[in-house]
Amino acid sequence: MSKTAIAYKEKMKEISVFSLLCSCLYPERRKNMMDDFEDLNIKPINKRASGQAFEVILKAASPVSDAAHCITSPPKRDISLEDIQKKLEAAEDRRKSQEAQVLRTLAEKRDHERDVLVKAMEENSNFSRMAEEKLQMKMEQIEENRMAYMAALMERLQEREKHAQEVRRNKELREEVTA
Repeated sequence: MSKTAIAYKEKMKEISVFSLLCSCLYPERRKNMMDDFEDLNIKPINKRASGQAFEVILKAASPVSDAAHCITSPPKRDISLEDIQKKLEAAEDRRKSQEAQVLRTLAEKRDHERDVLVKAMEENSNFSRMAEEKLQMKMEQIEENRMAYMAALMERLQEREKHAQEVRRNKELREEVTA
């Protein structure tokens, strides 16, 4: 065996953190664990550019060592009818609370949509009212301008008529004076 394979085998025999904890709690397990690595076979594979490669062959597990390493799960607790009913009630409560939360969210969205629609309608009516008021003011201004124009026109017409009467009177007076 090459030096690197021997070094690797020695590293494998070192105690890991897990085995150290186990050895503190169960001193007899440390000896068994060290025995597990005794039949470790390491074969070096051709050297590579990226480093060294090894093939680690472990001894086949024996029935005796299987029993020693087997960790059993905690025994299952018998579930009573009351426990099942409590779990079902808790699930039903969760479902109802989630449903209520969804309904609250939908109601909030609906209220928000209603508020937006009311605001849009108010803005639309305000715009319509302002446009109508502007139009009304413009129409009143146009009417005032028209009345002022008509009054000025009538005044000029009356002045012209006065002037025409004066001219006629002067003409008649001249005709009477010359006649």
